[in-house]
Parts: sequence; structure tokens; C-alpha cells
Amino acid sequence: MAKTVEEIADAMFNMVKEAQGQKKLKPMDLTKAMMELYGDDIDKKVCKAAIKQLVDSGRCVYTYFGGSFLELPHREGAAND
Repeated sequence: MAKTVEEIADAMFNMVKEAQGQKKLKPMDLTKAMMELYGDDIDKKVCKAAIKQLVDSGRCVYTYFGGSFLELPHREGAAND
């Protein structure tokens, strides 16, 4: 059964959340992990749409440190909350 973009986005978000502080994940790392997890139920287009949905919704952000990574948004120290 084919997975929806929302299901893939949730699975990717959980991976990023679990790896936070231990390892930075590249978008291709997430795509490969999802393709291993769900096999033929998904393709790269679905993974790309899921990453776009994560970034557009603000659940994850792109960071750059010698390469592009997806991470949870950081709270700035000077933020007025």
C-alpha cells in the first residue's frame, strides 16, 4: 500500500528528532532510510515532497555546515518568548 506524503513526513520528522544532538541528517540520508523502510511503496518524488512539507511547515529547517542538513529549528538565545 502506497504511503502518503504526510506519513513519510512524520517518519522523517521522527528520525530527525531522534538524531538531534547526535548526528546531522542530510536529505538524501532521510530519503535512503525511507526507501529502505517502505521499499517499493514510495519513490524519491514522495520523499522530496515530504521534505518540502517539513520545511514549509517549519517543523524542520535546512542548515549548512559543509553540506546541507535537515534539523529541528533552534531557539535563539535572545528570543523574546
